[in-house]
Amino acid sequence: MEANRNTLISWFILISLALVWGSSFILIKKSLIYFSATEVGVLRVVLSFLFLLPIAVYHLRSISRKHFLYLTISGFVGSLIPALLFAKAQTVIDSGLAGTLNSLTPLFTLLIGLSFFKFQTRWYNVMGVFIAMFGAIALIYVNSDTGFIFNFKYALLIIFATLCYAFNVNFIKVFLKELTSLIITAFSFFYIGIPLVIYVIFFSDIPHKLTTDTETHTGLGYLLILSIAGTGLALIFFNKLIKISSPVFASSVTYLIPIVALIWGVIDGEAFHLLYFLCFLLILSGIFLINVTPYKMINFSSWLFFRNRRKEN
Repeated sequence: MEANRNTLISWFILISLALVWGSSFILIKKSLIYFSATEVGVLRVVLSFLFLLPIAVYHLRSISRKHFLYLTISGFVGSLIPALLFAKAQTVIDSGLAGTLNSLTPLFTLLIGLSFFKFQTRWYNVMGVFIAMFGAIALIYVNSDTGFIFNFKYALLIIFATLCYAFNVNFIKVFLKELTSLIITAFSFFYIGIPLVIYVIFFSDIPHKLTTDTETHTGLGYLLILSIAGTGLALIFFNKLIKISSPVFASSVTYLIPIVALIWGVIDGEAFHLLYFLCFLLILSGIFLINVTPYKMINFSSWLFFRNRRKEN
């Protein structure tokens, strides 16, 4: 019963995160109109830190010294580096391609988990990773007029960011499993946020821009939405998902992001192709296989067997 409940919660969180993160790339793109790539990346982390600060202060005494290093690593590798890399990459690469390259995260999560964290998996879980990844790539290709034409140098920045995400997902599952998702999120920003606030106030042009150019307030608004909804709140639920499911299933949210981006495009008046349905089915089938355990596979196989037997009789 508990396993079934966790499965339902996992799928609910996964879909909710896809809806939120599917809009994050366009918010980064809009923010880059008003701020440099470094400023966008730093502000994204600083605003998330300020949003989560009351939670961190409230739970400050409950954090032991042994968790300080782990939470700092998680914040640095899982939040700061990817925020800077994605912002820099999207100065050249469009948001749709950024979302597609982000779909490499589950594959890297699987490889890092098997290689360095000694996680075990089944052949059908691995097959699910590749099926879903193929569906996500095909979806973007079908929706593109030019196919995959991109600057490889800047694409590498996103690929490195997905490696950071993949490492962090496995890292949290192993080293921070006894902490709640709320505390993990709040303190991973707390320890890296304090030096970044000092940097923003005393060593950056951000205060000068905000006080002399009122148009930058619009960019700050985009970053507030991105930081609060797309980073702070979303990471709380994402860390919860890591704890109640597998790291690979949690990271498979990146496969759903192109679907969300495409739906936004259709709502905005873009054309809808029938091939999209095939891509949707590939993505969802792959994610299903990623989340299947041996027990669930046996139950599913048994259901198919008895269903066919009833038809024969």
